[in-house]
Amino acid sequence: MSARPAPPRKPRDRRHWYQAAFALALNGWIPSWFKGQIFQGGIKGVCLPALNCYSCPSAMGACPIGALQTAFGGLRFNLSVAEKKFGLYVAGFIAAVGSAVGRLPCGWVCPFGFFQELVHKIPSPKLRVPRALTFLRYAVLAVMVVALPLLIVDEVGYGQTWFCKWICPAGTLEAGLPLMLIKPDLRPLVGFMFNWKVGLLVLFVAWFVVSRRPFCRTICPLGAIWGLFNKVSLFRMTVDDGKCTRCDKCRKDCPVDHKIYESANSPDCIRCLKCVSSCKFGAVSYEFLGKTETAPDLRAERHPEG
Repeated sequence: MSARPAPPRKPRDRRHWYQAAFALALNGWIPSWFKGQIFQGGIKGVCLPALNCYSCPSAMGACPIGALQTAFGGLRFNLSVAEKKFGLYVAGFIAAVGSAVGRLPCGWVCPFGFFQELVHKIPSPKLRVPRALTFLRYAVLAVMVVALPLLIVDEVGYGQTWFCKWICPAGTLEAGLPLMLIKPDLRPLVGFMFNWKVGLLVLFVAWFVVSRRPFCRTICPLGAIWGLFNKVSLFRMTVDDGKCTRCDKCRKDCPVDHKIYESANSPDCIRCLKCVSSCKFGAVSYEFLGKTETAPDLRAERHPEG
């Protein structure tokens, strides 16, 4: 008797390569680094399907959360001058992506999510993120992205991008530090805000080392929005309770420490599909546009017919 050949590798087994490719593609205007400028091409205003800072010198498009804050920040001014500018393009873009695939971009596209996974590989004691902290992202969304830009405005009537300014470590990593590196004339202007953001980034990076994607799970407002679509999106995760043994191998391999057998389409799931590959019982599958894929039951590999 000869063992069956190993199943061919799937795109889900090479997810890190896709993450790296998307990180490069979303920030692909390399000439900006040599010119010391931020890319301002015609596509700059187009939203990208990830938390990717608009001010990164080589960023090819806009961050949905930054664009959403800008829309809320300018809403009162626009209404005061009878301008019908409500940010519907941004809301429509976020809703379209969420309705199609839910949080899948978090697991495959987002450069900052990829960065967290890489940092977590650093050897250290590992800590789980308390479940209660995962609800904090909804408060960040409601307060920092919606309420403050809408309610607190300057003398002209515009609100600030509060999340970008005070919290977002992706902006510090992708824009703040690089701009200080390539534009020496900015260094004398460093003050409290820059030091605050760098200190916050240092704290987050330390957290990334010991916990799995904690920013995505506790702070990220874009993940909070797309997570709400997980239960209704066209992309669906499924767990066969008849095959699942609750061995927790899927949770061990999951970048966000999620028990998919408890809630296959939970707002916490980033649709990275590692659980599909790691389940040796073939209990986890996904469906999208009529196509369903399930990993093979590897127990059959140990008991081949013949």
